[in-house]
Amino acid sequence: MPARESRCFAEFAPEAGGVAPLRVTVRPASDADIPGILNINNQAGRPANTADSLAFAISDPGRLVVVATMAGEMSGWAKTHHWGYPDGEAPAGHYLGGVTVLPEVRRRGVAAALTDARLDWIWQRSETAWYVVNADNLASIALHRRWGFAEAARAPSFHTAQFSGGVGLLMRAVRPPTWR
Repeated sequence: MPARESRCFAEFAPEAGGVAPLRVTVRPASDADIPGILNINNQAGRPANTADSLAFAISDPGRLVVVATMAGEMSGWAKTHHWGYPDGEAPAGHYLGGVTVLPEVRRRGVAAALTDARLDWIWQRSETAWYVVNADNLASIALHRRWGFAEAARAPSFHTAQFSGGVGLLMRAVRPPTWR
């Protein structure tokens, strides 16, 4: 996947107060991006990934790790997973992984651009995309509805995602007939 301006850019209006969104460019991550990704995780309060786990994900041909830039600066990152086996109600298939965006550029189109790029990649491989989310994460659920994600199941865990103190949702989207 070459670097490209996200198709989502034009969908975002200026923030309250007149701050216009900047162009968001999404490209595949490389090992050189790992320090920037770890920095984004740290600033967002999400230090769960390690340099080794990121390097493994970046090198895995069955997964996609992407970074977003705004005005040439890394502003977020995201990944996909491929589960080759079912786990309870969660089927085998391509899943959207987490999205992490720098706090100061949230609500400016970065998460949408990262999601759009990952779904383009998944749609080239499958007609179904999955993702799991805590049922309380209404912002993520609302974001993903624009791509047709709808609830498929509820459980305390799906594959390796645990929802301690909460309920997880398994969400499903089908490749649109108008895709490319």
